[in-house]
Amino acid sequence: MDMINESKMQIAVLIDSENVSSRYASIIFNEIETYGFATYRRIYGDWTKNNGWNENLLLENSITPIQQFDYTFGKNSADIAMVIDAMDILYSGNVDGFCLVTSDSDFTRLAMRLREANMYVIGMGESKTPVSLTKACNKFIHLNLIYEQPAAPAAEVPASDDHIHDDFSAERAAKANAVTSIGEIEEAIISIVNDNENKGKTTYMGEIGSRLNSKFTDFDVRNYGYTKLLTFLTDKCSKLEIVKDNSSYTVNVRELNNVTDVQKEIASLIQKNGGSIDNLSVLYDQLRKKYPAFDLKDYGYSRFSSFLRSIENIVVRGNAVSLKAAVRSRGRGGKKS
Repeated sequence: MDMINESKMQIAVLIDSENVSSRYASIIFNEIETYGFATYRRIYGDWTKNNGWNENLLLENSITPIQQFDYTFGKNSADIAMVIDAMDILYSGNVDGFCLVTSDSDFTRLAMRLREANMYVIGMGESKTPVSLTKACNKFIHLNLIYEQPAAPAAEVPASDDHIHDDFSAERAAKANAVTSIGEIEEAIISIVNDNENKGKTTYMGEIGSRLNSKFTDFDVRNYGYTKLLTFLTDKCSKLEIVKDNSSYTVNVRELNNVTDVQKEIASLIQKNGGSIDNLSVLYDQLRKKYPAFDLKDYGYSRFSSFLRSIENIVVRGNAVSLKAAVRSRGRGGKKS
């Protein structure tokens, strides 16, 4: 769907009530406004059961409830009804795209079929959504990552509760595993910048955002706790250099550290530690503090110990590294014998 102006799209929003929490109701339609207009607003489920989507919430968001009984135990008839309606809407020719609000992988084939029909497909669900569904959509939004839970009154917040902190850490870790890693994003940007440079083109921030959205269907800086791409790249991508160009920003790859400078720094760090360091990881961490963008791959190595062995006057034994005696002596002001 390359020719459609997303800001003008007519979108059919179909919600799986048994798979998505009602707390996301306002977020769903706020997000849709970024892409176009929700001409269809339907939600599917068995309304004889309590699923959290009450009458007031449906009226407030102008959502039409579609009743579907479960005719057979263990089978979700609402899913089938949602698929049938999606195909009817598709053949009506009244919309440019669909928003499937579900975390159920059973809708993967539907998303693929809609894209085959040149529809722009937006997926919305939680981080538990299987990657098959997120990749089947043009864009996938993790509702739980961008959801801002209302703050509890001060009186209700415990002064100290270790298990709450543990739960928070576990939830944060789970969210981090659900999205594309920052390292993968950074490497993708480096490839974009290098490809443009080979063609004599400057890479602007707007292009980076557009290309990342095309490559990673679930990319959204809010997933990582940011609201602006500029801030995200500045904070998280140390290999990139952001330069302001009038009212725009360009993105460049930082020049690789001169190998000689790195070697000198390594020797200096070892010297400051008395001429030897018993743990290579300690040296590596100290080097990264000096050169945040340091990457062994940039120098053709996969192991730090191998890189160190390539440096003259440095000796590596097991997990320890030291300077050769002559170098250590010169560092203390002595003469080479």
